[in-house]
Amino acid sequence: MIAFLCGLVIQVDLGSCVVDVNGVGYLVAASTRTLAALPNPPEKARLLIETVVREDAILLYGFMESAEREWFRLLTSVQGVGAKVALGILSTLSPGELVAALMTSDKASLTRAPGVGGRLAERILTELRDKAGKMPGGGSGGITIPAMATPAGSIEADALMALAGLGFRRAEAAPVVRKVMDTHGAAATLDLVIRDSLKDLAR
Repeated sequence: MIAFLCGLVIQVDLGSCVVDVNGVGYLVAASTRTLAALPNPPEKARLLIETVVREDAILLYGFMESAEREWFRLLTSVQGVGAKVALGILSTLSPGELVAALMTSDKASLTRAPGVGGRLAERILTELRDKAGKMPGGGSGGITIPAMATPAGSIEADALMALAGLGFRRAEAAPVVRKVMDTHGAAATLDLVIRDSLKDLAR
């Protein structure tokens, strides 16, 4: 199995690149996020690799960061999410945004990815929500977002507690939560504040 490739980036196309390692050109599929981070050809780069062996082919998928590779592995564990769909999701959402989408059951964000319809988004949410908090971008531990209604006076405190459980420091989360609450005013609910705050913090 190939763990990584280190060589000259010879060509970058839509959805893939070619890496020359000692005279051998490897075709590597990758997300737009990884492809955008590659140097201009012909410069040297190092790509982490996930190898997928099929009956008719050996396919290589490349990642600039280990976090993206971990998410690729987790996403492809869901029935109906193949490598192409997983790369589409990773091209659309960063690891932090994926955590935010899963923890807040934000199906709309998932369906922005090519190949992800409503039914598949529901399956991804169902199977991965409990694992999201332990993945890169989700802090050191998981947390379940409270679904029950919360009195208006404690929404800010509860949102900060939830974000702390996801690994965000109070100092960085507090101004974001305050901004979100000011934006939505009386319409601010706990789920809405957490979801919008996560989107902001994940950038």
